[in-house]
Amino acid sequence: MTPGTSQRAPARDSNEHVRELVERGQRGDRDALEELYLIHFDRIYSYLHVSVGNRHDAEDLTTQTFLKMLEKIGTFKWRSAPFSAWLFRIAHNLAMDHFRAHRRWQPEDEVPEPPGEEEPSAEAMAMQSLGRESMSRLIEKLSPEQQQVLTLKFVFNFPNAEVATILGKTEGAIKSLQHRALVSLQKQITKQQAT
Repeated sequence: MTPGTSQRAPARDSNEHVRELVERGQRGDRDALEELYLIHFDRIYSYLHVSVGNRHDAEDLTTQTFLKMLEKIGTFKWRSAPFSAWLFRIAHNLAMDHFRAHRRWQPEDEVPEPPGEEEPSAEAMAMQSLGRESMSRLIEKLSPEQQQVLTLKFVFNFPNAEVATILGKTEGAIKSLQHRALVSLQKQITKQQAT
């Protein structure tokens, strides 16, 4: 933005601003790459922490995600999904590689919530009614794919198309996974409330 223009600068994480940062980053602008990192760090870290269940691995995978971003940003093309979905896809792939390599799950008691959640999500409302610990136990009974879909949709608020891009599935498959996960949760909640 040049001095003297009457237009306001776009919001820091707006699609327009991120697009400009990506273009500058693709030309090697370190400041733009740093700002992309700062804009996306908290959400990527939170997603990986939820995915792998412990802080140490989440930190390592977050670092790897942004190293891959630096390596591959020149190959990023604007298509139907935004830059954030591309980053989450990298994070998702690294988490899946981590599970294949380590075949372990070491959950922590407290998983951080992504910042900026102003109105309660479906997950937050459900957790209020049953309590965080009970909901976590119910969600753990879902398949890993169902857990991923619910996390991306209700914790990170991604639309179906972006969840499909991140997980490498069709939008129909995402809708089906979400539906089956919610039906399963409803059955578990009904059963729990009956006892």
